[in-house]
Amino acid sequence: MTKTPLLGRTLDELKDIVADLGMPKFTAGQIASWIYGKKVASIDEMTNLSLKNRELLEASYEIGCSAPVHEMRSVDGTVKYLFRTPEGNYVETVYIPEDDRATLCVSSQVGCKMNCKFCMTGKQGFAADLTAAQILNQIYSVPERDTLTNVVFMGMGEPFDNLDEVLRALDVLTSDYGYGWSPKRITVSSVGLRKGLERFLSLSDCHLAISLHSPFPEQRKTLMPAEKAYSIRDIVEVLRRYDFSKQRRLSFEYIMFKGVNDSLIYAKELVRLLHGLDCRMNLIRFHAIPDVDLEGSDEETMLAFRNYLTGHGLFSTIRASRGEDIFAACGMLSTARQQTEKN
Repeated sequence: MTKTPLLGRTLDELKDIVADLGMPKFTAGQIASWIYGKKVASIDEMTNLSLKNRELLEASYEIGCSAPVHEMRSVDGTVKYLFRTPEGNYVETVYIPEDDRATLCVSSQVGCKMNCKFCMTGKQGFAADLTAAQILNQIYSVPERDTLTNVVFMGMGEPFDNLDEVLRALDVLTSDYGYGWSPKRITVSSVGLRKGLERFLSLSDCHLAISLHSPFPEQRKTLMPAEKAYSIRDIVEVLRRYDFSKQRRLSFEYIMFKGVNDSLIYAKELVRLLHGLDCRMNLIRFHAIPDVDLEGSDEETMLAFRNYLTGHGLFSTIRASRGEDIFAACGMLSTARQQTEKN
């Protein structure tokens, strides 16, 4: 019999579960504490629940955690983990230590519908949405879980295409009954799905990162087919309605491709497009993927691009390149494992 995971359940959902099982209401808080506070691996470890109540839970439920099935370690300390879903799919999670920060990059889907030209995950196509339990398991089950300072939803998948489960995971991460994290520790990245964007901004205080990659709509379509339905200019106009001067931070991600989007013409258009918006720009080095005719910009070009943007009021940083020796590009490791199993 397949059991239902307790991991990923909100406090209200746990209250419904214990009510259905005839347990006292306060039991829901105890269960939440055992899962999200003490991070137990089995219901049997919940020792302040009576044996009878533990047996009732065990009959239909499980914690729902599972360890990674594979890992690759970089010389720079980055670790890429591979998780297997119950359906036999694979998703990647990346641990990135840096000075006094420890960031975990998590996935929200198996594959992705967006099919961005530069993304290996998009080449897989879409297979499944991850549940809140499967999203949180990536945090719950990595060895470094107690050292994490930040979580970014920048792994496999488009978070706003699976927003219900992502919001449930965010609720657990930021609520007192759950992890109790400040929303400032969490960033969600999106290509900018309009309805999901507006809903996220109204229901969550977590940071937002928008994948931009070209300020020119026609070119952005060639890199990111989602531009056809979700224009970057429309996205920016939506963002102008919100206040990003307080807790929530808005950033844009811009992968730099040699001879494609790295000249000062692009920098000037970015300044024009984002003028007056309280945001920052993250310039990203491109990690090559098979059968894609794109190359990364050189260091000198990236520095000149960054300096122009910052000098014209658009604060910009160059994201440090990590894990290049371990299938650095998102989707590479899971694709390799799936191909191995097919063969």
